[in-house]
Amino acid sequence: MFSGWPDFWLLFASVSHGAGALCAATVAAWLLSRRGHFGPAGNATVAGLLLTASWCLAVVTGGEQNLTTTIAEAVRNGCWLLVIYKLFASDGRHTSLAPIRPVLMALALVELLHLGTEITTAHFVLSDQAATIVFEFKVLFRLLVTVGALVLLHNLYLGASQQSRLTLRWPTTGMALIWAFDLNLFTVAYLSGGWPEEIAAFRGLSVVLLAIMLAIGAGRGSEALRFRPSRAVTFQTFSLLVIGSYLVGMVFVAQWLSYAGGDFARQIELGFLLAASVTAILVLPSARLRGWLKVTLTKNFFQHRYDYRAEWLRFTRTIGNNGGEALPLGERVVQAVADIAESPAGLLLVPGEQGDLVLGARWQWKSAEVPAVALAGLDAQFFEREGFIADLDDVRGGRDARSEGIHVPQWLRNESRAWALVPLIHYERLVGLIILARPPAARKFDWEDFDLLRVVGQQLASYLAEHSGQEALAESSRFDDFNRRIAFVMHDIKNLASQLSLLARNAEIHADKPEFRADMLVTLRNSADKLNTLLARLGRYGGGVEKLVEVSAAEVARAVVGQYRVSQPVVLAECHESTVLANRESLEQVLVHLVQNGLDASKPGEPVFLSLTSDGINANFEVVDSGCGMPPDFVRTKLFKPFVSSKPGGFGIGAFEARELVRAMRGRLDVESREGLGSRFIVSLPLAKSAELYGIAVSSQQREAS
Repeated sequence: MFSGWPDFWLLFASVSHGAGALCAATVAAWLLSRRGHFGPAGNATVAGLLLTASWCLAVVTGGEQNLTTTIAEAVRNGCWLLVIYKLFASDGRHTSLAPIRPVLMALALVELLHLGTEITTAHFVLSDQAATIVFEFKVLFRLLVTVGALVLLHNLYLGASQQSRLTLRWPTTGMALIWAFDLNLFTVAYLSGGWPEEIAAFRGLSVVLLAIMLAIGAGRGSEALRFRPSRAVTFQTFSLLVIGSYLVGMVFVAQWLSYAGGDFARQIELGFLLAASVTAILVLPSARLRGWLKVTLTKNFFQHRYDYRAEWLRFTRTIGNNGGEALPLGERVVQAVADIAESPAGLLLVPGEQGDLVLGARWQWKSAEVPAVALAGLDAQFFEREGFIADLDDVRGGRDARSEGIHVPQWLRNESRAWALVPLIHYERLVGLIILARPPAARKFDWEDFDLLRVVGQQLASYLAEHSGQEALAESSRFDDFNRRIAFVMHDIKNLASQLSLLARNAEIHADKPEFRADMLVTLRNSADKLNTLLARLGRYGGGVEKLVEVSAAEVARAVVGQYRVSQPVVLAECHESTVLANRESLEQVLVHLVQNGLDASKPGEPVFLSLTSDGINANFEVVDSGCGMPPDFVRTKLFKPFVSSKPGGFGIGAFEARELVRAMRGRLDVESREGLGSRFIVSLPLAKSAELYGIAVSSQQREAS
């Protein structure tokens, strides 16, 4: 060994711990706006990085065997133990696993004992034998904390669910690196009876690795991280290499200056280096300069951002997967766009019957609260006309170049995860609108994103239009078959009704016994009336309802509730006296069907609520239940489709008939439903006065036109 060897390790320790302080402080600053990625442990993680950076600086300025350094290390360890506890709390295991808190408290107590030993012995001059014993105790305390922390990390990761491991693997790997290194360091120290300065010099590098692991864990796509070199990654990597080379050079220069100028100058140089480097990495170059360089390099020096062959193959696999376990088409449409934009979730809005956009499908976004009318018809016309892909972050910030902000509803502005709107245009007609959720690290869209999403949107629009056409053809075919079948049914029932009527007339003439004659007459007449009523109802399909007259809506509501007074729990929650223009028999039939559906969907004994309100123009009947609810795809595509029923053996004509009867009475039937929460059906019929005013206005217009 040459004489300068100890100085080399001192210099190397200073450089490695200085690099650790720089990386930890930089990642801590970067994580401030992204700490939510680590859930409840976000704030503790940032604090742990800052305390680790402080410990590294203490090592650089005072060495490993210094009281200030020992205190800083104890505080650092305590903070990382808190991070472990918070990570346990992210999925509730801090309460389900009883030993977690006692183990953490025991490790904290050991750390305090070590700290107390260090502070106590620092004020005494110890003999060689006593110093050796104290050193062994201190190293033993460190070993206990290190082993306990590694055991906790092992249980944290292996006891987590498969989905939770995707988030836990990066922070647990980082903490395992620093404590695994410390385990080897303290083991060597305990066995050798002295502090291994050569091994300890590398502790700063473990901090660098910890910072890198945490940065990766909070970065974009960390759950499925793969090395996919893109132009943006190439540009950022090149920039970081240049900056890193500069920082390494500055560290050596600052270290040399600290030797030349003494300890005080050394501390000033290191502090200045840390502050200037963090500022340079976070602030320089400016966002405008970085964006300009990225676009210039992408267009002139590199290939495109996307591997279009891979994207198209993935797109076709997603859309073409129609096997038994495949997602519905609406969800696959959302997934196809979300995969391209690296979005974790999305929603699909489709045109409703009134021209508004309603929820058609949701992919991995169950928490989104979407109203019944997600986007008004006039706002949908803007996206249909412009074909504009909207960046919702720009809309929230008031940066809407095409005034698209006035067409974005308030619920979408309030939904913090909503990131972008992608319209699906087919032959200049809007067939859908996709809402993408913000990825873990959102970025600004550029020209290539817009081009690709626009082309993909047009392709998906054609798939949706084709699917709707096929459904319409299938429905038309079923209607033709139904009409043929119902013609035979009506013929048979009509003959049966005629026969029963004839039998009733003959019985009136030939029956001898008065009692028998009376019973026969009642039975036969009731049967004939029921069959004739059924015949009239079957003949009503496509023919509307009978003449509309003024009907007391309150009486109809009370009559419907009265039918269930004994057998089923139906509650009349609210009843405003009002008169509507309707057909009483048809209105009762609609409400009875909706109430019975609510009872069928609810658990035994759970009530269904019927209420009647008026807004001055319409009378609104609301039927509310707390049953199983219906998925949005079923409400949109199947609820009002004939021959589609969720009940075993159901014919699937009831909801369709109810809606057609309401339409024939110039009303509207709306539905809102959430799986697991229940459903609400709203029947709106015009009040008699408003219908009269509407008729007068129409007649006046007709006279003026003539």
